[in-house]
Amino acid sequence: MASSSFFFFDAEPVYDYEPSLLPTMDACALCAKPLGRDCDIFMYRGDTPFCSEECRGEQMRLDAVRARQAARSAGRRRQQQQQYSSRTESRHQETMEVSVAT
Repeated sequence: MASSSFFFFDAEPVYDYEPSLLPTMDACALCAKPLGRDCDIFMYRGDTPFCSEECRGEQMRLDAVRARQAARSAGRRRQQQQQYSSRTESRHQETMEVSVAT
């Protein structure tokens, strides 16, 4: 059987969605260092390439920080909505009491 010079990078992409939204396999997603054909590629979240474990680890750390910030922000919004609902309900109760008294 003849040897083939076919590389992973040469394959036609297989997907059903917009190709421009996918990370390219040409460079590290964090530092933009070019990725060589004969070098290890460290993947994260299935389709995001990194040049090293350090870059991948840094992206994972950044994602964790963003997730914690989003969770805190959502918690604050939920708390503010509950406070607003409580104040609105309290005002509604006061209005009903005044209406009954007159």
